[in-house]
Amino acid sequence: MSRIVGVLRRTFGIVREHVGTDTSGNNYYVIPKQKTWTGRLVRAKRMVEAANPTEYEYIEGSIPMEWDAWIRGRRKQPPSAEELLKNESYRENIKLKAKAVEEKDLALQAQEYEEGLVATLAKTVAKGHASTAGFGKQEISEDPTTTANTFQPGSWLPKK
Repeated sequence: MSRIVGVLRRTFGIVREHVGTDTSGNNYYVIPKQKTWTGRLVRAKRMVEAANPTEYEYIEGSIPMEWDAWIRGRRKQPPSAEELLKNESYRENIKLKAKAVEEKDLALQAQEYEEGLVATLAKTVAKGHASTAGFGKQEISEDPTTTANTFQPGSWLPKK
């Protein structure tokens, strides 16, 4: 019986078996392991038929990661619909929790700035234009300055 099936496959082309469809409408297929007419074994292949077959309309991430893992052979069984829905709700839940934590952190930072516990961010302003020779150079200061491991002594200028 398998010889007849093999002859039909070779005669009418490659037979692919539909495995599943994702929420975007992409169809997933597997081409089973088979022998060619010369007797050479061709290994099984997994493939996707995109809902948007035009290349310029493809958006990265349009294939769910569960199906991507199946296509690349990182998992043996294709994902079930229940698994896809469970993982999608889990990802949405994580996004909501991350947003709540970020809002709480921003509120805490604002409160610390108001109470004076944290110094406000220093805004540096460079004088001049980037095309000038003196851009970004420090002006000579009478007071000594120190930052980390460097020490810059102050300079003495005569009074006018």
